[in-house]
Amino acid sequence: MVVGTDGSPGAEEAVRWAARMASQRNLDLVIAHGLEVTVLFYGAGVAGMGEVFDLAQRAAESIVADARRAALAVDSSLTITTETVSETAAAVLVHLSSKARMVVLGRSGIGAVGGMLIGSAVATVVSQAQCPVAVVRDRDGTVPTVGTVVVGVDGSPNSEQAVGVAFEEASLRGVPLTAVHAWSDLTYEGIYGTARLMPPWDAIEPDAMRLLAQRLAGRQEQHPDVEVRRRLVRNNPRKALLEESKHAQLVVVGSRGRGGFKGLLLGSTSQALVRRAQCPVLVVRPEPVT
Repeated sequence: MVVGTDGSPGAEEAVRWAARMASQRNLDLVIAHGLEVTVLFYGAGVAGMGEVFDLAQRAAESIVADARRAALAVDSSLTITTETVSETAAAVLVHLSSKARMVVLGRSGIGAVGGMLIGSAVATVVSQAQCPVAVVRDRDGTVPTVGTVVVGVDGSPNSEQAVGVAFEEASLRGVPLTAVHAWSDLTYEGIYGTARLMPPWDAIEPDAMRLLAQRLAGRQEQHPDVEVRRRLVRNNPRKALLEESKHAQLVVVGSRGRGGFKGLLLGSTSQALVRRAQCPVLVVRPEPVT
């Protein structure tokens, strides 16, 4: 389990969440911090480079030490290693993702070096990681730990991978799984722009229910302990899943859906969720092509 930290309150929440996940799954925890040296040196001048680097290094050590203490407060028996590398946070986490079960991130924040705004690594990591990426979002200031696991189902290969991960998460947490299938996102591209198509719901519903049942059947056999709640909604997928996030403890979604193509790294639904959901979001990346 890999978690990134930048010393912000959102990162501290992510560290605690990742520590609980690692503890429950008997996994080691890696706490990673990227020291973006080129940004820190900007404007410092040659004479000031050494001083700025020392300051940044001490700040990084403090950030990582604080994160380690926060993780051990969750479970003092955790095996924890730390990675502080002179690269961007995104580069460090993408590299570590090749051998990780999951990468965990919090909300972007302010770094500890002179109040410097270090920006967000979320979009890059979610788009390029080689394992699922969890973005720990809160609801009214608290990260929810109760509620169902929710998964978006659209029939795409990436969505099927997300369904498998969602079943595992629901089973490990001992909670029901809500599978959401939304069918109002059909659009038509014409010379005058994009128009939304609204086919008769009565004509769509039987096929949609059949598709949803087919996508869940094999996974239900593998996880008979998981209670599954199926939801067909006449709504935009983003809106439907954002609404579900108000009552869930985790939303699982593929990084891109049936409209995805090679150049589209992060679909609009997953983008909306990592920015606006009211619970942690787990984005499942496509399996590498071998």
